[in-house]
Amino acid sequence: MDKIFNSLTTVNVELTSLCNKKCWMCGRRKIDEEYPEISLKYGHMDFNLIKKISSELPDDIVVQFHNNGEPLLYPRFGEAVSLFSRQIRCMNTNGKLLIEKADEIIGNLDTLTISTFENDEEADIQYTLIEQFLQKKGKNLPSIIIRCLGNVDIDRYKKLGCIIAKRILHSPLGSFKYKKETTVPEIGICLDLLNHMAIRHDGKVSICVRFDPKEVGIIGDCQKESLVDIWNSIRRKEYITAHIQGNRKDMPLCNTCEFWGIPRG
Repeated sequence: MDKIFNSLTTVNVELTSLCNKKCWMCGRRKIDEEYPEISLKYGHMDFNLIKKISSELPDDIVVQFHNNGEPLLYPRFGEAVSLFSRQIRCMNTNGKLLIEKADEIIGNLDTLTISTFENDEEADIQYTLIEQFLQKKGKNLPSIIIRCLGNVDIDRYKKLGCIIAKRILHSPLGSFKYKKETTVPEIGICLDLLNHMAIRHDGKVSICVRFDPKEVGIIGDCQKESLVDIWNSIRRKEYITAHIQGNRKDMPLCNTCEFWGIPRG
């Protein structure tokens, strides 16, 4: 029987790991400053690798063009996104380049999430950019979601008429020490593990998008293997089996993670 992407709903394609914003609660900044021995190697994804990924993914799943970087910094952003016309195209951004890259965004994405967070010194500048972008795009896609992390003035963003996605903050070093209790699915298996895959800019594939500077969640390399083989790999099946047996704590990355695939506001 041919291998298939059974249960896959979402893939993160990290176009770039570079970022143009210094968020106080960002794990990568903390790693760079306090643990340089495992600091991230920043860069852009090779365009030919993006082509390979786009040709291998199934139709109608969600493709998100971010992971640890700011996707709008990718030099060929518009071209890259256009390769995924068979999928639902989404992205998370800090909004700094919304106007500069507007022509590459409008009509080229289905949804666009803009992250806001508590105590952001650039919040007012970001708000103005969001207003300008909304006026420029009019009724065209993408639809806009404002992700509000932590203690953010929700009412202010509701005035923009966008979908609001409230999220709770956690430790900069990973998905733990949440300020509120996380939600566990009734099946006792992380939903991200069952339906999610993350591809870093260097082609390495992880079981999910949790912050992983030590690379313990890597299950393959799509520069050397097909994505469908990685999705059906023994390593990924080991993670699923551990969750089914109630032994999530025995698996690297999962053993420190408190997120179960259900976002909490």
